[in-house]
Amino acid sequence: QVQLVESGGGLVQAGGSLRLSCAASGRAFSSGAVGWFRQAPGKERDVIAAIRWSGSSTYYADSEKGRFTISRDNAKNTVYLQMNSLKPEYTAFYYCAAGRVLVTSPMLVDYWGQGTQVTVSS
Repeated sequence: QVQLVESGGGLVQAGGSLRLSCAASGRAFSSGAVGWFRQAPGKERDVIAAIRWSGSSTYYADSEKGRFTISRDNAKNTVYLQMNSLKPEYTAFYYCAAGRVLVTSPMLVDYWGQGTQVTVSS
């Protein structure tokens, strides 16, 4: 079992930045991966980015390249999502997710965090 706890969400003005954190505990996937997903009201949960704990590979959704950066701190068992130049359309719940492979789709996720709300005001 893996527990994922997100933090860092909140209210930010358009053009601003936020850094989300995902702290993992429990059984560790030493060869697994962690990713970030976004779900707006009435919409599907979509992947933003994912990274292997080993750091050997990362994945970004095409729409997020250049705006968001995923990183990890293995010593802290924490994965980060740096979000820059935020727009109101990025208002959503942001979820951390873990899996045995690079979690590029919700179908590949074994564990989900509770999510954190991000609201971007215009």
